Amino acid sequence: MLGFMSRAQIERRLRAVSDQLRSARDDLGVTEEQLVQLAGEADDARLRSLVSETPLAEREHRAASRHAERLRRHRDRLRARIASLDKEQDLLLDRLSAEQ
Repeated sequence: MLGFMSRAQIERRLRAVSDQLRSARDDLGVTEEQLVQLAGEADDARLRSLVSETPLAEREHRAASRHAERLRRHRDRLRARIASLDKEQDLLLDRLSAEQ
């Protein structure tokens, strides 16, 4: 996966991975906050749809649900990206410590 890398290359890649991790974790935090809000809105829209039984309320419910689902998929992709970056960071740190 990482092939041969000099110590300087490992350190450079480690800094890059660290920056990417920080950015992805920040994005995940924002996404999770937004998801809580959107999931609540989708639940409210579902209740309005059930109570009013109008086509407009049903469309609003479907739209809110789709939006929340897209955000869930985005959150899941971020989690997978973070896990991958964590793994790469661990491998780089192992290689760096093995060189000492």
